[in-house]
Amino acid sequence: MRVAMVGTGYVGLVSGVCFADFGHQVICVDKDADKIALLKEGGVPIYEPGLEDLVANNVREGRLAFSTDLKAAVANADAVFIAVGTPSRRGDGFADLSYVYAAVEEIAAAMDGFTIVVTKSTVPVGTGDAVEKIIKKARPDAEFAVVSNPEFLREGAAISDFKRPDRVVVGTEDERAQEIMQALYRPLFLNETPIVFTSRRSSEMIKYAANAFLATKITFINEMADLCERTGADVQAVSRGIGLDKRIGSKFLHAGPGYGGSCFPKDTLALVRTAKEAGTPLQLVEAVIAVNAQRKKAMADKIISACGGDVEGKTIGVLGLAFKPNTDDMRDAPSLDIIPALIKSGANVRAYDPESMNEAQELIDDVVLCEGPYDVAESADALVIITEWDQFRALDLERIKGVMKTPLMVDLRNIYSPAGMADLGFAYEGIGRSQES
Repeated sequence: MRVAMVGTGYVGLVSGVCFADFGHQVICVDKDADKIALLKEGGVPIYEPGLEDLVANNVREGRLAFSTDLKAAVANADAVFIAVGTPSRRGDGFADLSYVYAAVEEIAAAMDGFTIVVTKSTVPVGTGDAVEKIIKKARPDAEFAVVSNPEFLREGAAISDFKRPDRVVVGTEDERAQEIMQALYRPLFLNETPIVFTSRRSSEMIKYAANAFLATKITFINEMADLCERTGADVQAVSRGIGLDKRIGSKFLHAGPGYGGSCFPKDTLALVRTAKEAGTPLQLVEAVIAVNAQRKKAMADKIISACGGDVEGKTIGVLGLAFKPNTDDMRDAPSLDIIPALIKSGANVRAYDPESMNEAQELIDDVVLCEGPYDVAESADALVIITEWDQFRALDLERIKGVMKTPLMVDLRNIYSPAGMADLGFAYEGIGRSQES
């Protein structure tokens, strides 16, 4: 199959490369000439484990190409995927669909022969209908079908998620479109991956409902962690105890500083806006958004409290800036709330992240970026773990203690054992845990 992927951001690039690895002919298109030039030179604009090698392999095999020429890419395509950004719109939180609609206008002008236009971007319910109207207005003679095919990629595990997904969701009732989508995802049939064919609107809703539910699980366990701290229970034992219940499941039940990233914050806001416009407010999701925002701000207070209630003039070392490990994505990362609050309270902050340092430099003022975890810990009054990178799980704690001014660790990801840290002479503060854990 011939595929045009419009947009080479996180979703578009990963999806395009993986389709090429399935054996399809893929052209990834972007207006950003610098980004396309970088990709043609063998570089990648984002950090995702395994992506650079996969790009190189498929370019070498002749299945993958990059271009700024949307017209040529679309004219030769059986399927055109729209994978442009849908950020939260300022003022009301609704998804900004201007990039989607601009892409549709260009696609409509370039289509030649029967083409399926697939929304890979996360879009509100009814967007597919609007896309169809735009194309029909621009090209009354065109043969096409509009399909919804939401992505469920976790940053840091995107390639695995694309190639070994829990399910693939396809929203279309057009038989020709279903046949093309089946051909595109044919390699997954060998693994008996469930392919869920449904209506376009149901497909669009599935994406938002899934992200809202996962955001709710995270927020629930974070609130339980606060209760555990007050009652002497251990949130990790609670998470395991409830997660073994198959009706609940263990994933996304890890207490921490709150969710961030490119999906949950904007998608929950967009879903709430859609619900209000439909006259059916989602009070639970609204509460999730409010609680998560409050939690990220409360983490700075937790750190300050661990430091005796005052961080004026103290040096705080921070490990981890990205919203999660194995990505350089800083969007809505907890560090963006925590670090400025510490600095505002008079702290001197030193920080390190394996991949997001360049991004952090643009987003956080007055923080000293360091070369590694031991550099961060030098003369620190407290060491704070915000992102659970693997390299932070096996620190030489004796060395860390030796260079710190005060052996205090605030572990917002519960990487270490309170009892073990106490044995090493550290004062230790985790999330939702007793000191005996």
